[in-house]
Amino acid sequence: MQALEHKPFLQVTWRDSETPARGYVVIDQLVTGIATGGLRMRPGCTLDEVGALAQEMTLKMGAFGIPVGGAKGGIDFDPADSRADGVRERFLQGVRPLLERFWVTAGDLGTQQDQLDRAFEQVGLGETSFHAAVVRSPDEAEVRSRIRQAFATRTDGLKLSELVGGFGVAEAALVALEHRGIPASSARAIVQGFGTMGGATALYLSRAGVQIVGVTDAQGLVLNVSRGIDVERLLSARSASGVIDRSVLRDDDEERPGDEWLGQDVDVLVPAAVSHTITADNCDRIRGKLVVEAANVPTTPEAEQLLLDRGVSVVPDFIANTGAAAGAWWVILGEVVSPAGACGRLTSEIRPLVRGLMSRADDTGTSMRAAGVRFAEENSQRMIREYGGAVAFRDLFPGASLEQQVPGADSGPVVGSASTPDAAEPVAHPLNGTPVSAGGLDGGLSETGRQPIAAYPAYCPGTADPSPGSH
Repeated sequence: MQALEHKPFLQVTWRDSETPARGYVVIDQLVTGIATGGLRMRPGCTLDEVGALAQEMTLKMGAFGIPVGGAKGGIDFDPADSRADGVRERFLQGVRPLLERFWVTAGDLGTQQDQLDRAFEQVGLGETSFHAAVVRSPDEAEVRSRIRQAFATRTDGLKLSELVGGFGVAEAALVALEHRGIPASSARAIVQGFGTMGGATALYLSRAGVQIVGVTDAQGLVLNVSRGIDVERLLSARSASGVIDRSVLRDDDEERPGDEWLGQDVDVLVPAAVSHTITADNCDRIRGKLVVEAANVPTTPEAEQLLLDRGVSVVPDFIANTGAAAGAWWVILGEVVSPAGACGRLTSEIRPLVRGLMSRADDTGTSMRAAGVRFAEENSQRMIREYGGAVAFRDLFPGASLEQQVPGADSGPVVGSASTPDAAEPVAHPLNGTPVSAGGLDGGLSETGRQPIAAYPAYCPGTADPSPGSH
């Protein structure tokens, strides 16, 4: 259901010299001569898995109009093994030519961002895993400083990489509720998984007035159907691995088996844990009208079709959970400089996008995923025509010439030039005057319903970015 028409641009297999570890890189597509996607480490990771996730990154970048292709890395090794850091560093050395210029990576399952940044420094690639993007800038020091500041800032106790992904899922859910005529103040939701993504999603849904009746972790389901759980209380008692200390539960909070989350009487279900958790065998238990995917591919194609037949909308992962990737790129490119700026920008992008995809899906009787794949692919192809694919002919950074980007490039004129919109504007990258993030859907993208994010000071995290030009 999510397959794109093109084949991967590049697949690489790496074998460790000191352990049985194997590693993979798949560059699904290059846009502006670059691609992006995280590096995961888990036992049993396969080339097919990495390829599917790279394809998903292409969809994410296309859907949000970021002129970058999709990629992914994976290492088949246990991250808890004492040798894991060494394996990760040797992998980076092995694929270094890609990391130098073409692949921007980040933390992922089994790889924390700070671990990855340390590994990059150890192998001589600088202090950030965003190296391949940073070296294209005319002012590397300024970009590195901006990244360092934005990702070190804590809002609601969370770093940018921890909060913006879940904030985007919450925004997608809120827009979907509006589209179905369900006020946030009367909506009920349940979140499967209380790690980085699930915890932030629950936090910002609850801040917007949605009652979170339960969350799951590795030990089971914490449930309170009468008054909802106290999300912030549970977050304060959450371990680094997302497990809740049960000693903080209130008298009327219940503990249930983890698989009971699926059948609760709620409006929104948020799978934020593992892939393929909603299947053809269990999707009939779902009682609500919306599934908003925070995890990668949590709903199988068979289950999604069955849900569609019942009138249940699935907001697909590459739309709902792109906040972390999009936020990072907006910081890299200088379009936002803070967590609040990233969240405000995400709101302005994701609200019309979700609303438009829901309208198209409703009008055509198809799934949001089918509508979203078509939209993302159209945007990707438009960006390739405008910026270049494997060979860039338009700048990634405003003000950077191609001579600065590609050593030895001809000194002829650069075709086109990119302009970066003000941080407060809802446009990603204008292509021929058309906003790619909002112009590719037929109708349904006019901004109606909720007020601008500034109207929700208790909901939007942190303070706004300074006005353009003041940083």
